[in-house]
Amino acid sequence: MTQTTKTPSVLFVCSKNGGKSQLAAGLMNQLAHGTVTVHSAGTKPGKSLNPQSVDALAELGIDITGEHPKPVTDEVLDAVDVVIVLGNEAKVHAPEGKRLEVWDTDEPSERGIEGMERMRLVRDDIGARVRTLHAELTRN
Repeated sequence: MTQTTKTPSVLFVCSKNGGKSQLAAGLMNQLAHGTVTVHSAGTKPGKSLNPQSVDALAELGIDITGEHPKPVTDEVLDAVDVVIVLGNEAKVHAPEGKRLEVWDTDEPSERGIEGMERMRLVRDDIGARVRTLHAELTRN
């Protein structure tokens, strides 16, 4: 008898879906190699990706240039196991029974750190959280 296991799924949400949620999705996709289904969306999607987010991931060999900001939909909320909200701007109500976490991510600009130095710190903070989440979802 064969046992089927459902692939865990996660939705990363921020307000514009151009920066932090895209960083998290790119990092999870690279780490998971298909063992986790990954979505990202924004509560108020912007028009384009944050170029520094794209560059920060490219430094790690992750290409998200084909991505674009997407809205949070009921369909994706219903389909995922875990909803992760990055930062405190986006407000999301997960359906009953869904795991919802808010990651109060590092904001280096509050310490006067800007540009790519800021983006690398944000990326690395999110990356550490993504690694922990991946281990939980895949039990590795």
